Amino acid sequence: MSRTPLPARPSRLALVVRSIGRPALVGVAAGALAAAVLPATGATAAPSDAAAGQSFHRTATYPVYKNLPKDVAASSATVAEISDVSKDGRTLVYTDALGKRIGFLDITDPKAPVGAGSLSLAKLGDTDDQPTSVAVVGTYVLVVVDTSESFAKPSGRLDVVRLSDSKRIRSIELDGQPDSIDISADESYAAIAIENQRDEELAPSGKAKGDLPQLPAGFVQVVDLAGASPADWVAHRIDLVNDDGSALPSFVDAKIVEPTDPEPEYVSINSKNKLALTLQENNGIVVIDLATRAIEKVFSAGAVTASGFDTKKDGKISLTDSLTNVVREPDAIGWVDDTHVATANEGDWKGGSRGWSVFDATDGSVVWDAGSSFEKIAVKHGLYNDDRAGKKGPEPEGLSIATVGGTKYAFVGSERSNFVAVYDISDASAPVFRQILPATNGPEGILPIPGRDLLAVSSETDTAATNVRASVSLYQLGDGPDTFPSIVSDDVAGNPIGWSALGALSAKPGDASTIYAASDSVLKPGQIFTVDVAATPARITRALPVTKDGVGVDLDIEGIFARPQGGFWLANEGATGAGNVLHRTDADGAVQETVTLPTSITSHIKNWGLEGITATNDAKGEHVFVALQRQLWTDVNDQTETVDGDNVVRIGRYDVSDKSWHWFGYQLENPQRDGSDWVGLSEITAVDDDTLAVIERDKLNGPNARNKRIYTVDLPSTDPKNGELPVLDKKLAIDVLPALRATNGWTQEKLEGFTIAADGALYAVTDNDGLKDATGETDFLRLGRAVDAFGDQLRGTTTLSLSSPSTAYGQKPTVTVAVSGAKGIVPSGPVTIKDGSTVVGRGTVQDGTAQVTLSGLRVGSLTLVAEYAGGPRTPASASAPVSLTVAKGATSTRLSVAKRSARKGSKVTAKVTVTGTGFTPTGRVQIKDGNKVVKTLTVSGATRTVSVKLTSTGRRALRAVYVGSATAAPSTSAIDRVRVRR
Repeated sequence: MSRTPLPARPSRLALVVRSIGRPALVGVAAGALAAAVLPATGATAAPSDAAAGQSFHRTATYPVYKNLPKDVAASSATVAEISDVSKDGRTLVYTDALGKRIGFLDITDPKAPVGAGSLSLAKLGDTDDQPTSVAVVGTYVLVVVDTSESFAKPSGRLDVVRLSDSKRIRSIELDGQPDSIDISADESYAAIAIENQRDEELAPSGKAKGDLPQLPAGFVQVVDLAGASPADWVAHRIDLVNDDGSALPSFVDAKIVEPTDPEPEYVSINSKNKLALTLQENNGIVVIDLATRAIEKVFSAGAVTASGFDTKKDGKISLTDSLTNVVREPDAIGWVDDTHVATANEGDWKGGSRGWSVFDATDGSVVWDAGSSFEKIAVKHGLYNDDRAGKKGPEPEGLSIATVGGTKYAFVGSERSNFVAVYDISDASAPVFRQILPATNGPEGILPIPGRDLLAVSSETDTAATNVRASVSLYQLGDGPDTFPSIVSDDVAGNPIGWSALGALSAKPGDASTIYAASDSVLKPGQIFTVDVAATPARITRALPVTKDGVGVDLDIEGIFARPQGGFWLANEGATGAGNVLHRTDADGAVQETVTLPTSITSHIKNWGLEGITATNDAKGEHVFVALQRQLWTDVNDQTETVDGDNVVRIGRYDVSDKSWHWFGYQLENPQRDGSDWVGLSEITAVDDDTLAVIERDKLNGPNARNKRIYTVDLPSTDPKNGELPVLDKKLAIDVLPALRATNGWTQEKLEGFTIAADGALYAVTDNDGLKDATGETDFLRLGRAVDAFGDQLRGTTTLSLSSPSTAYGQKPTVTVAVSGAKGIVPSGPVTIKDGSTVVGRGTVQDGTAQVTLSGLRVGSLTLVAEYAGGPRTPASASAPVSLTVAKGATSTRLSVAKRSARKGSKVTAKVTVTGTGFTPTGRVQIKDGNKVVKTLTVSGATRTVSVKLTSTGRRALRAVYVGSATAAPSTSAIDRVRVRR
């Protein structure tokens, strides 16, 4: 369970606010759902064929402040902690301890949940009453309410509320401070953990602050639901200590830490109506037969000794530490089957193994333990919260088990890394990790809805000041992989590469499959990551630390550019103006040079300095461009008046050859006029030598996000004069907000990285801020192609030229195609030459030109056009038409008669051959004796042998005449003479 400290309140409230972190309904029967929507299954089942190739897809994220009453400000604290659902799976009910109410959501359409109002507990009892859990039974909602005046005087009640109209039908006193509730699959029993939790600020006699025992002791309330009406329901108390408060022998034998103060936490009921109960602070598990109310088994959850953890809060994600004999202190519990239970081992005051376990409930033995694998999942997906490294790491808290789509899953929630890990638990002794689901902050309630193939996750963290709002997220089982994660890290030496806070991107010159990313000050030292974008999801394959003189350098890298010359330019945003500097490194990340900004700039920066870097190269050398995030302030301590005008920020150019700086202005859009928003630049990328792309974004996230855009600006042809600040005209290229919203999650604030890869593909990334004031989710976006987004700026010209305006059929003339691109861009790519719709030549443009050989030209006047298909940074274009005249192809005809003498009327053999220049003629040939045709034949590519009958005597002059065709010119052979005798 999590305990979120709030400002000091009266004693009763000081107690109840600690009930905010309440576990989710778990087990085979989560509330009445499993029985109502899908029959519970007792035996472990293998995954069905239907589940093959399926995953859970996030369909919606609903911020519950949208469901506040009309008279309550949207900025009011409100959470969604524990939830259950109606029998038809369409009305979700959640607890809101901060708002002292329960809320209702219509989830009929899982892609568009709708707020269905709330019920204030202040109207049912006292203004300090807070719900700790809910469960649905038939047409009723069972609301577990903490009404305690103090830790020493705990109390609570169970309100029975009609689901249809939110009317309370009955209240049942619970005689103590309640925590979780579960309903048996047959709806015979409701079991409620009465925790009577400890005061973390109280030191018992002779013990440390927050230690046990702190009486009164907790127990379990079991409500018999056998009656048809709630008026007939009866509550039965099951004590976990003797009547005189002494420890039960079974608790002592199980080595429960403090058996006189059990502190029951979480309940789950299996199909045989056996109750499993965690004693979190006491590191114990209890099994109770609800029919007889007998305690059947008590055992310790034990301890974990394992390696592969990060246990130091030092800005380094290094899975090289060990846990030694750390008690599990389980929070949530769920039945895997009728003999095995699983626990989320969040820990509390003395432990927390950072994983989850499966126990044999008959003997208390551990059949499986996650070890460090749960923490490695967080690291691999960029969700590891290093601020919690010295405590309980990702802190698994919630757990739920259900069969969805034919497969039995365990859903394990990470309170501090904001995700739910999904495991195939068909084999209780060998869970298999299948998927990670991103959630908003503090995922508390984990509710499978098997009958609709849904999962609902509700979150307990709500901070309106930073717009980190509690929500209910919905996921639906469907075909194919989910879009999350969009980027992960590879394993090196058995451990995933640690990464977080990707705030800058750069292409790798000449390598379309690789880009670079960099982390900001969240990680130490500064890190440069190699990213394989050919993979889906993209994969971080290497982490390169930035060093100086062999020592790692702590940096706030907000911009990175991979130089064609080798190495990198890095933009470091300083805590003060003077800390904003550029670093040039070699390929190994070692700093070779540091470039400072002019004092005329740094003296007007307090924070929000450098936020991007890029470079171009031309005949004058290398030019480095940087973007400042926000305006220059006249007085950095006041930040009221600006140097350059309202919402004008600066883009700078550093010329490496003479070390000079030149500055340009950029006009930002107006922020939202509520005082909580600002707009600034977050990245700069060269599109060509005189066009820059910048990310402009607001400070807002979630439903309030408005401005997440990429604009382009064209640089002037001449440098600004001293004292001038030309404000560049900007043009919208990409509105990234739809892509961010398409994830169906919490819209991320910090769109901070953008690059154009070597093949012209566009990539962007959000900075997860190391999970500080953010959900921790990283969106790695694929935004199409540069030639589509920046087509106007990159547009080139294609020209076609001929060596001669005419040719003959059968010839293969060569033409020249030249493609000019934007400034600094050398076009490449395929080109096609067409005569109308007929392709007569293909080639490839390299270094801006292509020599293309034409073939298959028709006879006549041709109109040729060269069509350039486009390249990485040059859009497709076509040349102006060019005329080419194609004459008929030249031919040659040859006649050969076999005999030189023959009798009149006899036949002689003759061979006729017609050839063309560059082609094979076809058509009719006449053999003539003088002007008399003595034989007609056709030819088509081969020598024809024919018999010719000679009827005239004397010396005959025979010749072959090819009459020509549509593509071939006529020709006549030489005379071949034959003497014809009588």
